[in-house]
Order: sequence, then structure tokens, then C-alpha cells
Amino acid sequence: MNAEEILALMTEPACAHNDKAKSGCARPQPGATQGGCCFDGARNALLPIADAAHIVHGPIGCAGSSWDNRGTRSSGSETYRIGMTTDLGEMDVILGRGEKRLLQGIAQAVEAYRPAAVFVYNTCVPALQGDDIEAVARVAAERHGVPVVPVDCAGFYGNKNLGNRLAGEVVYRQVIGSREPDPVPEAARLPGIVTHDVNLIGEWNVGGEFWSVAPLFDELGLRILCTFSGDSRFREVQTMHRARANMVVCSKAMLHVARKLKEDYGTPFFEGSFYGIQDTSQAFRDFARVLGDADLTRRTEALIIREEARVGAVLAPLRRRLAGKRVLIFTGGYKSWSVVSAAQDLGMVVVATGTEKSTEEDKARITALMGLDAVMISDNDQTALIEAFHRLKADVLIAGDRYIYPTLKSRLPFLDIDHVRNIGYAGYDGMIELARNLDRVIHSPVWEQIRRRPVWAQAAA
Repeated sequence: MNAEEILALMTEPACAHNDKAKSGCARPQPGATQGGCCFDGARNALLPIADAAHIVHGPIGCAGSSWDNRGTRSSGSETYRIGMTTDLGEMDVILGRGEKRLLQGIAQAVEAYRPAAVFVYNTCVPALQGDDIEAVARVAAERHGVPVVPVDCAGFYGNKNLGNRLAGEVVYRQVIGSREPDPVPEAARLPGIVTHDVNLIGEWNVGGEFWSVAPLFDELGLRILCTFSGDSRFREVQTMHRARANMVVCSKAMLHVARKLKEDYGTPFFEGSFYGIQDTSQAFRDFARVLGDADLTRRTEALIIREEARVGAVLAPLRRRLAGKRVLIFTGGYKSWSVVSAAQDLGMVVVATGTEKSTEEDKARITALMGLDAVMISDNDQTALIEAFHRLKADVLIAGDRYIYPTLKSRLPFLDIDHVRNIGYAGYDGMIELARNLDRVIHSPVWEQIRRRPVWAQAAA
């Protein structure tokens, strides 16, 4: 990646950041990689391609600090769970052996694991010393007969979100469009129903949560060509250009992929979420709207009526226990508004939400959900967040795992919604899981016990 290409990724025509007042994302500044560097973002974006080998070219620390740090799950291949690195040491750098070690590493990965493809991630040290990973990838691909995709994502290029976009750009240039999708098997065809091919872009299948939604796609005759990149396979990513509609789940990470598919292949897209009942129903309605199939629209409405009634019956007692409870949400990206919608579905009062990694579209959605006086918190300082919890009289904090210990040490109810979790909250069934966990957290008897004055303090008084 040269400087011009990196700057181009910061200017997204389909993003509200690009208007007359503000053009493009903020340029990298000191401290911008707090919470993840460019390499970390690129690897996280592509790691869920489960049948590929993912090799980190650099010192072992880069692989060690990022390996298996996303809770994405696979329904089959576990190749993506194997941490692979060229483990560059000081002598490798001094003697210029980086490219040789990378070529050997690719050969070892192909021989040992027979992956569908190999992704090579460039890190700071080999980028600074000038290793030509693209040349190595070409040689290795020709030698082994396996696609080798170089991802030039040195950490000093920028932050985690830039890495997400860089990964999407690499895949769009080198992978998408390199294979045609297989025909729909006769056994999978629904009588009298037209099958439509669709993609989900920026869906990571954290905690396996998309699996609760996938059966509904099958029921409606929507064949998912690819979930880029949650529980995906390399051959699925290759066929994304043939979808008839795309849903963007995480816009800050992968919006440009959907935009380019629209420009080059005419594929319409929309942004949506599977968090909360309303947003899940709206996502299916948007697929029917974009595809323009009247029969699909009719069947979609019937499915929504059925599912909302089923889930509503289960949620009724939980809603009574959660109604009016005040929740502070500190996430980021699309979760900054999608979790707000889910909490409001349960009758909870959202007192504030975090916007650390949110786009202007995300903030507009927050305003639509919470009103013009919505409290948005962009500072990730832990002390300030706990102070906000008390000031806003919140009952529970929903946030990422980095806030678990300071929150619990402050004796405050906490629900983890970070990407490393093993619990899924997406879709109708995911909403039930979210409600149950919130109920357990808020009404746990432990809070009364730990806030009570100890016996010896009462005796002294």
C-alpha cells in the first residue's frame, strides 16, 4: 500500500463523513492505534475466513497479541484458529532473511494444513525493512498452486478501522470476482419460490450469533453467497460479485466494499442490524424491498408476524422486569445504535451511548432513536465512564471487555458485549438471550450483598 492508496481509503464517497464541511476520515495521529493498529484491524476482518491459513509476517509479538482475539465461530474448518507467524528475530532483520522466512512459512502452512488460500499480513518491522511480500506471494502461489493473498497492513499506517477497510480493499481487488457461484442444488430449491443470492458485509458471526438468523434466510429463499467474513469460506468470498443484494452490517469497516460492488456490478445495498426485534424485522423487509419481489415481500411479512409473536410471548415477563431500567451503552461502530434499539425494544431507558468508533451515519441513527438531546460519549477513559454511570443514574453498563474489571471493582452491574464473547445476541432468539442476561445481571442478589455495610462496621457504629 502506498500513501495515495491509504489516503484514498480515508475518503469514502458513500459515507456521511464526506461532505462540504468535512472531507474524509481523520488522518493518523500519535496515539491513534490505541485499541488496535492497522494490522490488528486487517487481520480481524479476514480471520473469520475459516478455511484459509493466516500468516503474520513479523516478530512473534504481533501474532501473539492478536491471535484468537475475536469470538467469531466456524461451522466447519478450524484452520483459521491456528496461529501462524514467521517469527522474525533480530538476526533475520540484520541479515535480510525476512522474505526467505516468509516463503518457507507459506510452504509449511500449505504442506501441513492444505488451506483453501493463504493470507499474509505485513507488520511494521518487515514493512520498514522493505520486504516485498507481493513478490513472495506470487512465487509461492505459482509454486504451490494455492492462492496467496498479500495484505500490506503495517501497524504504523493507522488505526484498527483503517485496517478493516484496507483488508476489504485487498479482498475486493484480488479475491472477489475470481470464481462463479455454484448452481442452487435441486434439493435446496423451495417449490414455487424464486431463490435470490445475497451477501452480508461486515458480519463477523461473533459468538455464533448469526446462526440464529441464517435459518430464516433459508426459509425465505435467500441464499447467502457470503457473510464477509463471519464463518465464511474462501470460495464463497470469490463469488460475492454475483449477489443481487448486499446488507452492510458494520459500515465503518466495510462500506466501501458494498459501494464498489454497486458501482462495478450494479448490486444495491442497504445498512442494517440484527440486534433487536425492530431492526431484525426491518433488515428482512429491506431485503424484500431491494430485491423487488412481491411474493418475497408477502412471505417476509408473514415470517415477521410469526417470529415477533413467538418472541414477544417469551419476552413479556422479562420486559416487565427490565422496563424503566436505565442503561449506559459504551460500544462503538454500528453497535453504538443497534444495541440502543435492542435495549429500547425491552422498554429500557438508554441514558447514553458511546461513539468512539462511530460514523456520522451511526450518530444520526442514535439521534433518531434517542432524540436531539442524546448523550454521546466519545472518550474511552474508564474513570470518566464510571463517573458518567453514577451521574446519569444508570442501572447497568453494557460495554466491551476492557471495562469488566473497573466496573465490577466499582460494584456496578455489567454486561459484556465485546467481540471476544461466546454468546450471540443477534436475531429474534438473540434478543431473548440478551434480555435474559440483562435480567440476570441487574437483579443478581450479589449487588445488595457487596454494597451492604460489613457486620464489623455496623457493630462499631
